[in-house]
Amino acid sequence: MRIVVLTKPVPDTASAGERLGPDKRLDRAAVPAVVNANDEYAIEAALKLVEQHGGEVALLSMAPPSAPETLRKALAMGAASGTHVTDKTLEGSDTLSTARTLAAAAKGLEFDLLFAGADTSDGGAGVVPAGVAALLGLPYLSYAAKIEPDPEKRSVRVHRISPTGFDVLKAPMPALIVCTQALGEPRYPSLKGIMAARSKEIATHGVGDIEADGAALGGQAATTEVVESQKPPARAATQVIREPAPEAAKTVVAFLAERRII
Repeated sequence: MRIVVLTKPVPDTASAGERLGPDKRLDRAAVPAVVNANDEYAIEAALKLVEQHGGEVALLSMAPPSAPETLRKALAMGAASGTHVTDKTLEGSDTLSTARTLAAAAKGLEFDLLFAGADTSDGGAGVVPAGVAALLGLPYLSYAAKIEPDPEKRSVRVHRISPTGFDVLKAPMPALIVCTQALGEPRYPSLKGIMAARSKEIATHGVGDIEADGAALGGQAATTEVVESQKPPARAATQVIREPAPEAAKTVVAFLAERRII
């Protein structure tokens, strides 16, 4: 079984520095990049499945030229290889353009399952996986808390998180599955994995190497743009309660009642 995981390098949220440039676009060069956290959960889920059923995990990323350095961490977790799509014309891509690019690149790959994280920390839209599934004509199984593939029957069953618990979905393979943190914590790369990642292949492709209409990609085809941004308001002063429990409880209740929360 072969699983391809959509993997995105994103700015490290723990780093200080401005995020948006004068053009209201993310200044990726100003902040160190890391693997998107939700993508790590998808990679972990994929690794567990191939350990159980056999096969391999590969990565697919659309990102700036520096991305391979970040993708090495995902390879160190256990992925076998990576495909990196990068091109000057892709700058300024919105979610639709990104989905088109990833879908076109995925057409050139062999896979039984295509995994993605629920969203990315640099965007938060959470619509790219759905767009990729639609463009490829794949079954779309979202918010998976449990994944049960049956390679022999070429089908997969997913427990999808819902407001009332979970739904059970079944679909033929290949299919696209959006993974959640309920699937388990990502593993830390071992020293052996880190050393092995240095020699694993990351194939780099431009727009001309994938089955895509270049005119429909990048900023020139973007249907959305950031027109304004504001910093969040400063946090108000906090009140620390150090009284014994009975008195502290009364203070908290009075605080909430004063603000008509209770």
